[in-house]
Amino acid sequence: MYRKGPHGPFCVFPGGMQFHDETRVDFVSDTVTRITSLVAPLLESLGLELWGLEYSPTSGRSLLRVYINVADRHVDIEDCARASREISAAMDVHDPISGEYTLEVSSPGIDRPLYTPAHYALYCGHQIKLTLRLPQDGRRRMQGVIKASDAQTLSLQIEDQLLNIALTNIEKARVVPDLVALGLASSGPVGRAPRKHGKD
Repeated sequence: MYRKGPHGPFCVFPGGMQFHDETRVDFVSDTVTRITSLVAPLLESLGLELWGLEYSPTSGRSLLRVYINVADRHVDIEDCARASREISAAMDVHDPISGEYTLEVSSPGIDRPLYTPAHYALYCGHQIKLTLRLPQDGRRRMQGVIKASDAQTLSLQIEDQLLNIALTNIEKARVVPDLVALGLASSGPVGRAPRKHGKD
């Protein structure tokens, strides 16, 4: 059974599916790889870039979230609409997901998620927050500035401490936007204007 709604395509995921943690990770990874190989060239043909995608299988309606990017301008609503139409059509033909799912297509936003070594290199010098798969230095969640990165490792400055983190141990990572630099916040506290003194 297949339906389309206002947010994208819907089909039916087998109910009651259970995963062990390791099996689930492998299943999601394999599905993401298949969808990436399908979606990336399709978006490129539209003049768009696949920034990343996330697949969250559930026993109900699963979620496929696709982030698109444009190198020299902001992503607009029409970009998302074009991408959604083309991705939906390709998913109909190739059917990489068996079951009910929701497709969401959007810009990565100013607090964009980071997925690849190239993403981390692009945001070197920027502050990010991340969640680790396994604790490091007694923590799974941390925030700091990217000092360096390569294909395997990220160097993160957290106050006066520099941590080297394996990219394979990063579960989620997002840019912490500099709202002042973006012109979305004041650079200092706003106070009252000084009172003028004069003769009555």
